[in-house]
Amino acid sequence: MSPIPRRSLLKAAAVAGAAAQFSWALGAKDAQAAPRAEAAAAGPVTLDWLEDGGLGAAPGSTVGVPWPKGAFQPDQTFALTDADGKAVPVQSWPIAYWPDGSLKWSAHAVSSGSGKLTLAAGDAAAPDKKVTVDKSGGTVDVSTGVITAKIGKNGATLIKSVTRGSTEIARNGRLVLIRQPEIEDEDQGTVRTQRFDGAIGEVTVEQEGPVRAVVRIDGKHRKGDRSWLPFSVRLYFYAGADSFRMVHTITYDGTQEPGKASGDFIRGLGVRFSVPMRDASYDRHIRIGGEGTGLLREAVKGITGLRRDPGAAVQAAQYAGQKLPDPATWDQRVTTRLQYIPEWGDYTLSQLSADGFTLRKRTKKGYGWIAAGGGRRASGFGYVGGASGGFSFGLRDFWEKHPAQLDIRDAHTDEAEVTLWLWSPEAQPMDLRFYHDGMGQDTYAKQLEGLNITYEDYEPKFGTPYGIARTSELLFWANESTPAAEKLARQVEAVRVLPQLAAPPRQLIKAKVFGPGLYSEPDRSTPAKAKIEDHLDFLFTYYKDQVEQRRWYGFWDYGDFMHTYDTVRHQWRYDVGGYAWDNSELSPDIWLWMAYLRSGRADIFRFAEALTRHTGEVDVYHLGDWAGLGTRHGVQHYADSAKQQRIANTTYRRYYYFLTADERVGDLMHANVDSDETFLILDPQRKVRTDPYTPDRHALSIGFGTDWSGLVSAWLTEWERKGPKWEKAKARVLSTMEGIAAQPNGFVQGSGLYDLDTGKFAVASTPVVSVSHLSAVFGLNELCAELIDLVDMPEFNQAYFDYCRYFNATKAEQKARYGSDFGTLLLFQGHSRLDAYAAVQTGDAALARRAWAKFYNSDGYTEASPWKTEALSGPLTLVAGSESAWVSSNDTALYGLAAIENLALLGDKMP
Repeated sequence: MSPIPRRSLLKAAAVAGAAAQFSWALGAKDAQAAPRAEAAAAGPVTLDWLEDGGLGAAPGSTVGVPWPKGAFQPDQTFALTDADGKAVPVQSWPIAYWPDGSLKWSAHAVSSGSGKLTLAAGDAAAPDKKVTVDKSGGTVDVSTGVITAKIGKNGATLIKSVTRGSTEIARNGRLVLIRQPEIEDEDQGTVRTQRFDGAIGEVTVEQEGPVRAVVRIDGKHRKGDRSWLPFSVRLYFYAGADSFRMVHTITYDGTQEPGKASGDFIRGLGVRFSVPMRDASYDRHIRIGGEGTGLLREAVKGITGLRRDPGAAVQAAQYAGQKLPDPATWDQRVTTRLQYIPEWGDYTLSQLSADGFTLRKRTKKGYGWIAAGGGRRASGFGYVGGASGGFSFGLRDFWEKHPAQLDIRDAHTDEAEVTLWLWSPEAQPMDLRFYHDGMGQDTYAKQLEGLNITYEDYEPKFGTPYGIARTSELLFWANESTPAAEKLARQVEAVRVLPQLAAPPRQLIKAKVFGPGLYSEPDRSTPAKAKIEDHLDFLFTYYKDQVEQRRWYGFWDYGDFMHTYDTVRHQWRYDVGGYAWDNSELSPDIWLWMAYLRSGRADIFRFAEALTRHTGEVDVYHLGDWAGLGTRHGVQHYADSAKQQRIANTTYRRYYYFLTADERVGDLMHANVDSDETFLILDPQRKVRTDPYTPDRHALSIGFGTDWSGLVSAWLTEWERKGPKWEKAKARVLSTMEGIAAQPNGFVQGSGLYDLDTGKFAVASTPVVSVSHLSAVFGLNELCAELIDLVDMPEFNQAYFDYCRYFNATKAEQKARYGSDFGTLLLFQGHSRLDAYAAVQTGDAALARRAWAKFYNSDGYTEASPWKTEALSGPLTLVAGSESAWVSSNDTALYGLAAIENLALLGDKMP
């Protein structure tokens, strides 16, 4: 990318002067948005579950539904009915607004339902058992009508008790952290650990029913005078449910330095509850999930398999988890010897990799462990309790985010303890140190040489995990007695795949959200269309299969995939600099979400969901100077020194948030509203500038492509959501659009000088041609399609249409328009979607023809590509499977987006 012109040439040209060129004023009421839409038809919407089985044993589900402009006002109420027309209780609220003030997205929470549900304007039915929240005392008390949770307001106990009726099922819910201050790289040394407990800093009630209540708890883990590892926990309660959901986020703020053995190494990270045990030991039951819905089903004191038989009915009852008859009615040869049957109080299931778990038990602390089985992939589910009540618990993505562990302790005493370990203390400590010593790259010149060999942009002290985050999801049930096997199986299924309601693709398309016209339902009506659909299916299936074959799993890694393949080693380049983890390079997040929006496929949704959970948390900084920036692709998700907006891009989070109303993702998007401040701290072009440049609060160099698309997506989202800073965000959306439009060459100008205080770009006094192949491939097209639909600013539209028209043009055409050509470019296939969009917006038939020409016959994938996999086995590869050596993640993301958008925009104009 060409450097920006010197600041001295630009600073004097204030945007305020350019603003006068436009017919409307920035501050004029309602002048910035497109005219108010006429009321659109908004008939009933049929919602369906992503997977079969409906809500199952989950506490509830929340879905986002979009509406056309003008269809409803924000105070619209909604009613929900099932397939028989029976009213289903629903809680609804707005989560986004059109610029004219009408409702754009609404969220709907349900706590019942198994089949298709119909959503329509109307009065919501109230649940028989409402969620209530009482904040008046020393705790926040949430009742679902079935269970009541008392949530602490301070101290180390997050959930003081969970009761069902008058029976306390669980108590003392807390967070535990084990820190190992030193890591030994050899086979000798003493391992010391320290335990920290989660300490509440703030409790916020975000929703209070009647169907859904949400309580947020923020704090840090504390021991003595030290507090670290911030956490944010949300608890979700639904009307009539005997369960609740926990969304648990930690942000790493410790110190780990490469080459040093001392630091803040996490040895264990968990959620712990105490469970009162009231029943006789032979009426106390243990259930631990194995593979699928498989279960270890045992009693603390087993009376099956003994030398003496208590009776078939008694044995069957214990296995079923039922209360046993009085021992006086048993065979007395058993009854009189009950005291000699061991009581098994402790159980541990440990999943240290994606390929194996072990299960063991012991009678109590201080006595030997006995192997109790094992398998490949455990469900992450457990239960402890008895005939008078018990506690079920589960950790979602248990084996995928290994190393994980479930512990049950002291089940033979009056109080058992259960711990769901998000990081197993039996695993190696969490080692986040940077992976090499720098290899002498102590100057920018040397670092650029390193970039030219490994594609890694190294810089000392930049490969730090400080500020990255990870979110986990847990479910808990307060059972009135030990559940039957069938009910336990449903609980296991809810842990493994959390039920999710969804709006159909036709509603998303009708509402014109996420870029009107950019996606359409799959169409195989012609051979050409069918072939592209086949290719799209092939690519998604290949990546899904590669995740499994290559074992792209683990606490920090799950959800992401690799960037580039090594055809010699038959392996993705997991250890080669910038060719390793993908970190959202060229917007695979958008490809996958677009693929879901048009198809409604559950498998695509789940894949994209895991990617969003990963990229929004792990690849982005949430604390420190770089908060709001993400890290370029690399061997570790935080390794590369390119900390940039393009990876933190809010566009990648919008899909999941609006489809599910997920509060944690909402936090991530809101946190980016002020990320323009990061340009004052870190210059993304620092290593390649040729002109003097010092970041200046009133003249920050910001690119119109990868930089601005990340910033404006956060501002647009805050504006749409009417977040706390929505007015500032709206002003920045409009002022920066105006500033780009006013540049001598519009988007082709490449970058501008931005004033942090006014939110405006200075207008360059001279035209510059500065075009990068990367500028538009981090969501710019999708974002501009939304902005052009939302904001009435013809000058901006023309600036963007010109960029679309000339990127794929000939050098002669570029020179004729701008005085010079764009230099050496690539990624023409991916940019064909810009041709397609501009062709539709301007009615240019020649541009439409060029869109398909560049799609079929430029770079990227072609019809001549193999479009198949080749089998792999030993000794060529570690694990038998398949490869498509011609596939790269850059090409996949660009082909996927170009195919989806070109088909939607120009499917009727295919060659």
